Amino acid sequence: MSRELFIGLMSGTSIDGVDCSIVAFEANRVEVISTYFEKCPKELRENILSICQGSEVSLKFLGETDIALGKLFASVVNKQLEETKINPKAITAIGSHGQTVWHQPSGNYPFTMQIGDPNVICQQTGITTVAGFRQKDVANGGQGAPLAPLFHKEFFHRSDFNRAIINIGGIANITILPKEGVCSAYDIGPGNVLMDYWSHKNLGIRYDKNGEWAATGECNQELLQEMLKETYLKQPPPKSTGRELFNGLWLEGIISRCNRHLRTEDVQATLSVFTSQCIADAINNSAKDTEVYICGGGAYNSCLMNNLKTSVEKRTIMTTSALGIEPEWVEAATFAWLAKKTIRSEKLETAPFTGAASPCMLGGIYHSD
Repeated sequence: MSRELFIGLMSGTSIDGVDCSIVAFEANRVEVISTYFEKCPKELRENILSICQGSEVSLKFLGETDIALGKLFASVVNKQLEETKINPKAITAIGSHGQTVWHQPSGNYPFTMQIGDPNVICQQTGITTVAGFRQKDVANGGQGAPLAPLFHKEFFHRSDFNRAIINIGGIANITILPKEGVCSAYDIGPGNVLMDYWSHKNLGIRYDKNGEWAATGECNQELLQEMLKETYLKQPPPKSTGRELFNGLWLEGIISRCNRHLRTEDVQATLSVFTSQCIADAINNSAKDTEVYICGGGAYNSCLMNNLKTSVEKRTIMTTSALGIEPEWVEAATFAWLAKKTIRSEKLETAPFTGAASPCMLGGIYHSD
């Protein structure tokens, strides 16, 4: 099979910006050959957050935000191609995750909504675009998430080692890759999302770089125990979650129940311990006797990683750098690969990860003129 280039576009739960990666696929090999990141403009980010947090918004507001984000995605692609001197015609397709603004995979009318209009991306880049991956899985009876485990299984699985891949984005998820038997995955709970919220509220910053602020505080055990009572954490997989549950209202409600004054840095320290404890519980309960690799932005949060290493039983924690892909680019590479699968009309077996009813092709294709 000849070498093919695809682009992966990702804007995660943290809404910090757009990750764009140009990925080469040849036979069963993957290579991230170029990466590009652009911060989300402040006004657009605030508009997206207002939708994510369940605020009442008009259809006009939702539609305009959808188009604005689509234009940002297209601009990022065009900038990266110009920077790398790669002809757009050399790109087979773009795989766009979009930006999740609501995720409700259960109930009478299950749905998941991602914005960032793929029609705009396709039209303004001249490149065929694949999008709507999560919607297709939900329509097929699945949770719509996590999807990254499909990529983890394809490129990180080994027949001689048990492995677990932990993605710490806004939400944390785990992929269990046994050397023998069925692979599985699920959303653990919050990754960076609560720490980012608290940092922005109190310091006016998008995130706590390296966990430096959290490191100045002390974990409050009363607050931690209240957080750990969350029923989602006790649900069996397959399961998925997002900002619909783990958001500022959730955190403020728990703080108010503690009925005492808490230093802001102590809340941040407690959030770091809470997040690491949720991840550690998932590893200890679901992935014993495994190599553990971390990807996502949380891999660079030193305080979080130190807390995690303390909580995990006798395990060496590494990042996916050791597997050939830098932690922050695994998800964008995932959607480049998913686009490749859809363009090739290949069905994917998501049942072990999302609970979908049967194998299916994920996403819809938007052809360039």
